Amino acid sequence: MGRQAEANSYVPLPVRNGVAPSYLWLTETLAGGMLRFLTERFPDVAPASWAARLERGEVVDALGAPLQANSHVRKGMRVWYYRELDEGETPIPFREQILFQDEHLLVVDKPHFLPMIPTGRFLHETLLVRLKAQLELPHLTPIHRLDRETAGVVIFSHNIETRGRYQSMFQKRVVKKTYEALAGPIEGHAFPFTYTSRMVDGDKFFVMTEEPGEPNSETLIELIERRGDIVRYRLHPHTGRKHQLRLHLASLGAPILNDAFYPVALPCKGDDFSAPLQLLARSISFDDPLTGQSRTFTSERTLAWPE
Repeated sequence: MGRQAEANSYVPLPVRNGVAPSYLWLTETLAGGMLRFLTERFPDVAPASWAARLERGEVVDALGAPLQANSHVRKGMRVWYYRELDEGETPIPFREQILFQDEHLLVVDKPHFLPMIPTGRFLHETLLVRLKAQLELPHLTPIHRLDRETAGVVIFSHNIETRGRYQSMFQKRVVKKTYEALAGPIEGHAFPFTYTSRMVDGDKFFVMTEEPGEPNSETLIELIERRGDIVRYRLHPHTGRKHQLRLHLASLGAPILNDAFYPVALPCKGDDFSAPLQLLARSISFDDPLTGQSRTFTSERTLAWPE
């Protein structure tokens, strides 16, 4: 799909129900008109949907002028539009909780199953769109991410002028992130211990795997409590690889409860809302780059021990 609107440039369409407009840069001049171009560029979107959007004036150029079905497609044009889903979304029956808000940051306790941003089959049922619709913060942007399956603390910026200062904290790895997970016992290790490995993309685009070589991922693992064959771990990722905690625990023989990706990616059968991944981003701590104040934000959610 196209790119999301940039917060610091002119945007000819407003945020609508929490959804920011997207845009395309046209890299060549094509015959056949705008409707033909859009239906060929987005084959998964029904032509009737694009025709209706053009008729409603919801596809515009860089100056906000509505485009027509027969409008010329010229190299260098910027075309703005709203992303829509032709099929309805499955409601995510869990709500986010706002933990903190000031003139710079918004800190949220994300539920399981809720994606961070619009992607694939998710649009309105995403944390970013929900928050924009609820709080009317058009410049809201996450400055780090959580997996859709993971719950817990996540931080957004809604001030363009100070966003870079907070983003740099994550780039410099000066933010302390603590997670908790429920999994089986890890044998052969004295706690706490540090696990390292070399993580690379797996043969399926949505999973990671490990290979021999120089480690590029590191996690400190602590044992909090054990109940029978289930253990609650505290995890401190010193690097931020995709699915790092999930892969590390699975590689240690203790996959996180209800993990559908590790150690084996299961066939997609849709979400089972009764069995969320038992991984929680418990807290985030950092020294505020604007004030120097030490800050810690903690999730109020709990993991669900099996009965």
